[in-house]
Amino acid sequence: MAAAKELTKSENLTEQLIDLIVKGQFSAGSKISEPELSRRFGVSRGPLREAMMRVESLGLVERVPHVGARVIALSREKLVEIYAVREALEGMAVRLACQHITDAEIDALQQLLDTHKQHIEEVEGASYFHQQGDFDFHYRIIQASRNSTLIGLLCDELYHLLRMYRHQSQRSHSRPAQALTEHFHLLSALRERDAELAEMLMRRHIMRSRLLIEQQLTEDKEKVS
Repeated sequence: MAAAKELTKSENLTEQLIDLIVKGQFSAGSKISEPELSRRFGVSRGPLREAMMRVESLGLVERVPHVGARVIALSREKLVEIYAVREALEGMAVRLACQHITDAEIDALQQLLDTHKQHIEEVEGASYFHQQGDFDFHYRIIQASRNSTLIGLLCDELYHLLRMYRHQSQRSHSRPAQALTEHFHLLSALRERDAELAEMLMRRHIMRSRLLIEQQLTEDKEKVS
């Protein structure tokens, strides 16, 4: 009973730490003090250590010799690598989803995008990505692939790293209206069970985001030189 309670504490703490890191309340590169966290959350070192190991396994925290644990600082070069991996894996995921997704799940995706469309119109696209609208759509498609390996690769480490980037990136480098249009096209391909078209659309969709990051990377280098 005590062990189960400790596990629940650790799981709850893991979720809280992920949320704080992703939303930037622990800034990129900042050191994390375990004694301070223990006092802040009122937990013993055992559950805290378990939670920290989990957050570290997700790539949100790294251990630095002579420094300790600190929040990962995402470089744009690293993001380009992540998006290249996403392009391949999510293309595979949506192809599999065409085989396995249910009509009810497709209807739920339609409702989700209709809600997103209304939200973007109301706030002029300001917070679509920050409200996880983009990721919620992708997350559901990945789950619909019914492939546990793909789900593990895309919905754990990469998912949280990308959420972290979205919260920290400038709105001027997002493209909410275009992204939503592309989501509707993807949904149509899913509804038609057209695996080849769906994979092509997904890969192009993610490639466009990667190109935006690469463009910003080039601009940053030009400013320095």
